[in-house]
Amino acid sequence: MSTPGAISASASASPLPTTVKWLASKKTSPRVCCIPARSRRSSSPRYEQSVVAKAEAHFRKEMPLSLGKVSRRLLVGFGGLIPSIACIFPGLALPPMFDMREPEVIRTVKLADGVRIQDIVEGTGAEAHEGDLVQLNYVCRRSNGYFVHSTVDQFSGESTPVTLPLDESLIIRGLKEVLLGMRVGGKRRALIPPSAGYVDENLQPIPDEFGPRRSLLSHVKEPLIFEVQLLKVL
Repeated sequence: MSTPGAISASASASPLPTTVKWLASKKTSPRVCCIPARSRRSSSPRYEQSVVAKAEAHFRKEMPLSLGKVSRRLLVGFGGLIPSIACIFPGLALPPMFDMREPEVIRTVKLADGVRIQDIVEGTGAEAHEGDLVQLNYVCRRSNGYFVHSTVDQFSGESTPVTLPLDESLIIRGLKEVLLGMRVGGKRRALIPPSAGYVDENLQPIPDEFGPRRSLLSHVKEPLIFEVQLLKVL
């Protein structure tokens, strides 16, 4: 008579199911518990330099203006669903302005403080100078391409431009350097290191809403990518 919970000799000697054999044949590595990036952050200059160097290497790959980090397989699969979505839910279809093409870079300039600027479109209107009041649209992303905040709705295409003074005491220094010399209608993309970014939480541009504001401020210790379009010099 077998005791409860005991495995009989015949059961232990029975052949393993095919699925179990297949799993056993695979070489799998143990799961690694990853420590969140925030807990690994350090304020040491060496660490900050390594983060900026990695961001610059990623920035030189010239990631698209309108997309974050998306795999090609996911993009193709989603593209196949767009016609169906448009038929069933017309309001959810992507607008025509959703451009996935890689923009051509006219020139790239690296400033002494580490700000790296790429000219995408040269404007033909008035030029922005120190102390001017300007109106612009912008998209802010982390250096790995992930979205942080934007004045342009990524689905509807509607924009809420911001008006900023070209004054270093009121806006982040890196963005002021990006805007200086731009002409209305121009577009630029810039990698801004933390030292030229949000060194003060009161500096503009910063969203008024709690969620987007919190999201942006949680990444102020990282290099940020700003894509800007100058609309007006007031």
